[in-house]
Formats: sequence, C-alpha cells, structure tokens
Amino acid sequence: MSFSATNIDKLCIDTIRCLAMDAVQKANSGHPGTPMAQAPAAYVLWTKFLRHNPKNAKWPDRDRFVLSCGHASMLLYSLLHLTGYGLTLEDLKNFRQWDSKTPGHPEFGHTTGVETTTGPLGQGIGNAVGMAIAERWLADRFNRPGFEVVNHRTFTFASDGCLMEGITHEATSLAGHLGLEKLIVLWDNNKITIEGKTDLAFSEDVPKRFEAMGWRVLKVADGENLETLAQTFELAQKPCGKPTLIDCHTIIGFPAPTKQNTNQAHGAPLGEDEIKATKQILGWDPEATFVVPAEALSHWRSTQERGERMEAEWKARFKAYAVAHPELAEEFEAFLKGELTPGWEESVPSFALSDKQATREASGKVLNAIAAKIPNLIGGSADLSPSNNSVIKDGGDFGPSSVGRNFHWGIREHAMGAVLNGMSVHGGLRVYGATFLIFCDYMRPSVRLAALMKQPVTYIWTHDSIGVGEDGPTHQPIEQVMSLRTIPNMTVLRPADANETAEAWRFAMRKTDGPVGLALTRQKLPVLDATKAKGLAKGAYILEEASSAPKLILLATGSEVHLAVAAGKRLEADGIPTRVVSMPSWEIFAAQPQAYRDEVILPAVRARVSIEAGVTLGWQRWVGLEGACIGIDHFGASAPAEIIFEKFGLTVEKVVATAKRLH
Repeated sequence: MSFSATNIDKLCIDTIRCLAMDAVQKANSGHPGTPMAQAPAAYVLWTKFLRHNPKNAKWPDRDRFVLSCGHASMLLYSLLHLTGYGLTLEDLKNFRQWDSKTPGHPEFGHTTGVETTTGPLGQGIGNAVGMAIAERWLADRFNRPGFEVVNHRTFTFASDGCLMEGITHEATSLAGHLGLEKLIVLWDNNKITIEGKTDLAFSEDVPKRFEAMGWRVLKVADGENLETLAQTFELAQKPCGKPTLIDCHTIIGFPAPTKQNTNQAHGAPLGEDEIKATKQILGWDPEATFVVPAEALSHWRSTQERGERMEAEWKARFKAYAVAHPELAEEFEAFLKGELTPGWEESVPSFALSDKQATREASGKVLNAIAAKIPNLIGGSADLSPSNNSVIKDGGDFGPSSVGRNFHWGIREHAMGAVLNGMSVHGGLRVYGATFLIFCDYMRPSVRLAALMKQPVTYIWTHDSIGVGEDGPTHQPIEQVMSLRTIPNMTVLRPADANETAEAWRFAMRKTDGPVGLALTRQKLPVLDATKAKGLAKGAYILEEASSAPKLILLATGSEVHLAVAAGKRLEADGIPTRVVSMPSWEIFAAQPQAYRDEVILPAVRARVSIEAGVTLGWQRWVGLEGACIGIDHFGASAPAEIIFEKFGLTVEKVVATAKRLH
C-alpha cells in the first residue's frame, strides 16, 4: 500500500499526542511519552488495516487490538474516542479518576472497545497469543469452502518492558512453535524505561531472538514514516506460516523539546511548560487543552463507515453460511454466547462407594465425560498431562500443523495462564489449564487477571499437599491453597473424593463470571456418598451428623475430610456427639445466606476443629477464637506420604486429642 502523508494525517496523529499530554497533566498521573511515540503507528493501523467497527465492539470477526503496554492507556482511550466507540471527551478529562471509564490501565468489561486487561507488562502479548489460537481453532472448526466466517488477526503493541518480562519469552516461544501467522506484534523500540536507557539492564538482540523462535521480523527504522508503516503492516498480513514482529523505532515523548527520548517522558506528566512548548512545535494553540479539531474528528470517524461495511459483508456471508450449514451456524452462535450443549450435566459421572481413587484420577474421568458433550471445552497441561489427568481422549493435539483439543503448553506455566485468558476473552471457547498446585505460583499474575476480568477459566492443580510424598518440600504445597483464597473473585475447590470432584467440575462449568481452581490429590482416597457430595454447590455441608445435639464440629477439606470422618467416629464412640463438615470451598460457602451458614456451623457450638494439610492462617474465621486449627505451618519433607502425615500430626489421634481438649 502506498501512503502519502497529508496535513490531515498529521492533524489526526497530533490530536492523539495532545490528548495524551493533556489527560496525564490533568490527572497529574500517567504515561504520556509512549502514546505520543506510538500515535503514527496506531493511526495507520486503525484507519487503514484494523478490521473493526466502532458501532459494534463485539462483531465476532473483528480484528483484535491488544495494548500490551497498558501504561500507555491514553493511546487506546484516544483511539476509542476518536473512532467513536462511545468514550466522550469528558471521559478523557476524567482519566484515572474515580468511577471513570478511563482507568489508569485498560480494563476488560469496563470500557467498550478494550479487548483485555493490560498493565502488568507482557500479559497482553500472552493474551494476544491466546486470541490468535482461538481464531485458528474456531476457523478450523467452522470455516468451509467459500465460507470463511472466522478470519481475523490479532495486533499487539508492546514495549521494551514487555519484551524484558519472562512471560513474553514463554508466550512468544509458544507462538513461534505453533506458527500463529495471524498474530502481529509491533515492538515500540524506544529504548527507554522508567529508570533510564534500556541498556542499563538489557542488551540482547531482540530481532535475532524472535527469528530463533520462528518469527518473521520486519523493521520500521522511523516510526514517524507513515508510508513505511503502511507498507510494513501490509506485508505483516501476508501469510508466511509465522507470527510477525515489527521492530518499530520510535522516540518516546516526541516532539517534546526537552523530555523526548528521556525517561522523564515515561511515567509522569510532562509539565505545563513542556506541553505548551510541544504544542507550539506542533502548530497548536499552547493555551488550549483537550482540543479535537473538527476535521480530525471527521477523518477519524470515517472508520465507522469502513467498519460497518466490513461487518455487513461478514453478516451477508454468515447468512449464506447458515443456509448452507445450518447446524454449524447454530453451534457457532451458541459458542459465542457461552451456551453449553443442552444435557451436558447428565454426562457428569457418579462414583461407587467401593471405588478408591485419587481426585486427580476422578477429575480426568469427569473431564472426558463432559468434553464428550461440550465440544468447545479445550485445554491442556504445562508438560504434566499424564500426572494431571488432563488429556481429552481422542481429542487430538493443537500443534504447528494440527488443530485438536489438547494443548501442550510446555513448561511455561505463566504463559499458559495468560494464553488461557486470551482464549477466554476472545470468546467461543471454554478453556482449562493444568499443572501441579505448587506451580500455581508461577502463573499467579495470570490467575489474578482472570479473576479481575471475571473469566471462566478452569485450573486443574494436582498434587495438592504433602501427599506428594517423596518429591519433598519443593513440590509440596503448604501456603498455596490459602494464598489462592485471598484473590477476589477466585473460587478454590478442594474436593474430598471422586464424587465431590465430579460436583466441582459441574460447578466450574456452570460458572461464567470468574475462574475456578481445582486442588486435587495424588494419593488415592475412599469415595463418599454421591448424594451428599452435591452439597459442594453450597461450599460446605454436613457430611456426618452427630448422634445427638452436636457438642463438637470438625471442619475439613480435601483428603483431610477422611481424617475428620474417622476422628468423628472415634469421638462418637467416646460419647462426644460430633458433626463432620466437608468444606471444599470457602468462597462458595461465604456467599451463602447467613441462615445456611449457621445451620452448618452452629454458632452455639464453640468447640470446633479445622483440619487441612496447609497453613492454618485464616481458619480462625470458621473455628472462632475458641476453636483449634490442625495444619502445617512449616515446609514439608521427603518421605512416603503416609509417613509425612504421621510425623506432621495429621492423624486421627491428633484430631481426637485436640477435639477432646476443646470439649
């Protein structure tokens, strides 16, 4: 594409620069330099190449735009205002203020047109990889000759800081291996971070790194050259079997006279004097703020006509597709709405009392039963699928030349989490990821963002306690379950047996507004009553009732529920009426009406004991100041599981003795 820069092009670009300066200055907080540097590339992309319709931010076949360097949010907010996504000039004036639509970093679900929550550097690239994967998976399932109903790209703007973060090494390595040719990352190569020049801590050859990972690398030597930018974006969209990195050299804060190309333009307002001087250089009124010239706005808004035309063409194509392939069209629309196949719950298995199996084993059986009914349930493990029991049998693999349901994330837990988020926010898929519970720490930032974005991602975290045994303290979770419980909008489920595991999966699939983590055992456990296990839906329930009015309540999760059951029988035999409560999820239980909570944990019964093979911090919430907590407030050890449980006091004898002291 030839592109001859005109005065209107310059005016449109400078409008972004001035809005970014003014908004950050008014808020006295933010990052003006990167939006100023990226304005030309954003202008060319959004007006000439990005397939989007500002009148319909949810058009299914739109291109996705991810601002991985979320600190440059005023770039995205300016674009959304100028192209007509509904952000007003007043919204820009309220940048970073209470209850505004323009928070400090872009937030999914908060601002129309924001495709994902970004800010923690590198997460956006991981999300973009997930979006590109989702596009490819859906295209393979639904496209038919003459009917390409899924055919879009994912564009990402990333910073020097994004490419320093380890998560981007993981995510871009995976993208290169998979050959995600519809993924295009523009690297804003300005060589500045908050502390100064990037060479303070960074000297690697980024283009060579990406080439080594299987990427096509294109270079824009001058990020102000619109013709070069247009030619590069056009080339980046040509199929080559590889994702594309555009190495775009820019000057942060350009054209601010004293602060451009310095860290002073990065994370603080430029200052009124610098802004006035910059506006004079641009030929703008130095005294005026938040100015959007009418001719610039008109030119920007012309993207609406282009977007409406592209969406109309797609709708016509989809209408014809629905006639030719009605069942596929119906399924496609159901996927996008997040609807699950009717009758899927009937596939959830029930396990006999005679069985004895690890909850990770039961999880694999439930997963496969559900997956047989829900075709867009897809996921995989971070190189631990045989241990996690996370494979969908006969589901095929998603690889460089295959599009199956089983993903091999490699040993990349953090990228797995971010990619799952991208797949989820893309729409059309229900996704899961698996690893050992101890390694949830490697992916925690991505899990936190899933919770913040209210995404229904399911995590299969196995080997959930000292029951890991001989692997020792490096692999034995102690604080992980409690730590995960502290994440707002995160649901943690630690089922006690196979039937609770089945109910945990049922809950996870019903959940549409937040992630669910399943903490599962390596060791085999007895199977409990399937009917009672349905109480998991309320977070906690009475598993074994006292023989008369309870004098003591035992609360437990996971494998320790069986300790509680055995201890309860011993206490009953000693004449102490004891209630045993299985409490697989604090979050679900806490959300129940007070009446139900009081029904399960009787307020009048102060003698309460919690049993969980992890830190005891937090259990006081349920046992009260007069209760006792049995757990592990230290690291584990290497030995067979049964020996470790005995040595660390997770025994029936310890529970009984503790309970009797309280009673």
